Amino acid sequence: MISLPPLRRLLVPSLICLALIIFYRSHFTAPPKIQTFVFRHPAPPPPGIRVPLATLDHLSIHNASQNHLSPPQHLYYTYPHSVNLGKNITGSGHIIPTYSQPLLNPYLGPLFKCPIQANRFTGHIRLPNPVRNISMIPPGSTHDDRRFWNPTIMSLPWWSENQYLLVSRIVTDGNYQENVLCEANICYTNSSMEVRRKGDEGCTPDDLQHLGGNAGLRCVGSPVKLGVPPTPAEKCLGKFESYTDIPGFHDPRIFWSGRGEPLMIVNTQSRYACFGLWIIDLRVPYPPLHALLASSPTHPSLGPLISYPQLTELTRNPPSTRSPMEKNWMFFAPDAASSYVHYELSPHTRTFAKLLGDGLTTPNLTDPLEQPCLQLAPEGTTDGEGRAVKGTWHQSSNSLKLILCDRAEAEAEGQTEKGKERCVPNADNAVFVAVVHRKHDNGLGLPLRYERYLVLWSAYPPFALLAVSKHPLLFANETAGGWSAAQNWDDVDENDDGDGDGDDREGAAYATAPAAAANTSNATAASPTAASPPGIGVKRDAPQTQGKPKNAKDKSNWAYFTYTVSIAYARRPAPSPLTARAVSEDLNTGYLDDEVVVGIGIMDGRQTYARVRVKELLGCLRACQGRRLGDGA
Repeated sequence: MISLPPLRRLLVPSLICLALIIFYRSHFTAPPKIQTFVFRHPAPPPPGIRVPLATLDHLSIHNASQNHLSPPQHLYYTYPHSVNLGKNITGSGHIIPTYSQPLLNPYLGPLFKCPIQANRFTGHIRLPNPVRNISMIPPGSTHDDRRFWNPTIMSLPWWSENQYLLVSRIVTDGNYQENVLCEANICYTNSSMEVRRKGDEGCTPDDLQHLGGNAGLRCVGSPVKLGVPPTPAEKCLGKFESYTDIPGFHDPRIFWSGRGEPLMIVNTQSRYACFGLWIIDLRVPYPPLHALLASSPTHPSLGPLISYPQLTELTRNPPSTRSPMEKNWMFFAPDAASSYVHYELSPHTRTFAKLLGDGLTTPNLTDPLEQPCLQLAPEGTTDGEGRAVKGTWHQSSNSLKLILCDRAEAEAEGQTEKGKERCVPNADNAVFVAVVHRKHDNGLGLPLRYERYLVLWSAYPPFALLAVSKHPLLFANETAGGWSAAQNWDDVDENDDGDGDGDDREGAAYATAPAAAANTSNATAASPTAASPPGIGVKRDAPQTQGKPKNAKDKSNWAYFTYTVSIAYARRPAPSPLTARAVSEDLNTGYLDDEVVVGIGIMDGRQTYARVRVKELLGCLRACQGRRLGDGA
């Protein structure tokens, strides 16, 4: 006869097994793609690294890219359903939703017209807006022996005492990197014959001494060093090996997020490669912004929430797509709830991804059916010296959100004066704008010039590329390396006697260089005596004023090596209740009749800026391949 043991003998072993099962299920969760019999799960990401620096103990580095498992595709392909929705089936059988949008909205129609004719030699369009000097020497100071370059600029809220925030790199010996920040204002002078903008103060004699005798942007206080902790490099091999121990960050970009946060992206050593991109809220290294954003007269609050309180590395997934030296990434935010990173844009490739939090990103979200928009130079193209033109494209500035109508149309009650309905931002008229460069080298493989183009893409998924500048853009007193002075100024009316009755809306539009500033501020003057590139002999002398030369024959070949660092909407007065959103959220969104301030570097050792209306900057576009305007445009 079989005898069964009492049940109480199994009670203790059963409880032990149950406890082990609960402990395992609560601490170890195997990914879906790993078989259930695998007991061990990859270790969690390492905690943030804190750098024990006496003056930076409140700052930390946060990195969460290690051991990251990408979410399922349905979590990041969030394109809305519409009549234009198509389907693309990948090789693995997955269905990826995509758009087919051959027609461009009629709002873009006026921007495809070219009111200014391109130079017949250089192919550039010369805008009438001049480049102006930047001085980092505040009132009350006499000199600063440092040299500043790579200016990145953003406007401050309308209730701020000062107009702009300026971050500049300091020229060093290359063994370290250093960046400084100041609040700055633009001063105005009657002699410039420019239209005076609301809020611009008149230039004092001291301003004119440090700005080269004309209007310009000047720090109101001594620049402060931006303290951001050093980051360790995972691996710098071969030609990059010497970069491992260079302290400091470089190529910062400052901008406003979709929820009104002042953000800064910097380029420094990477946790997964050699150099990467990191992001931080600018209120952390520059605390005065806390008080400013919490002092809105119309929206009392503690200011926008801080999404990046630590220096956080932005990632690129999958890891196989990462480069040892990452740079020039662009941040764009369609709304307050989502943000994206635009990695690269070339005639062959476009990649961007959605930020998931803690710097983590999805894989590339570019529409698989999107056709290239940027173009290679036609075979056989040469410059003025007979060199073959073989430019390479890369991203340059931050991005701005643009509504394709005038601000007056958005602020109108009911219908505008012209009988149009009030303009309301939507999927048809909201785009992003950024500057891209086409880089050209000389015969020695060194940079000869950066050509400036504007690119537009939709502000709604799938963020399709829409248009790009038809011709590269020059400001009034810039010239393009590779052509002589006579060729550069061929597009200027020889018969204009400089009496102000020509087409130069800004009066000083066809000036030569921004005049060299006084010796006490030569660190920031746009130097007219820079060396010529190999093989090009040009005149470098510039007069000490920015008056308009009598005709094109008097012009010099100046600033042949300029590049665009940043774009920002110019300082605006208090917004209309119809267009304003909470606090500073609107500072990265503008309209066609708004002005932008363009931060410009010169020869890796000088800094300037230009101020131009958006519709003029975008005044000669071409549609991207496969797209065209609708019949009603």
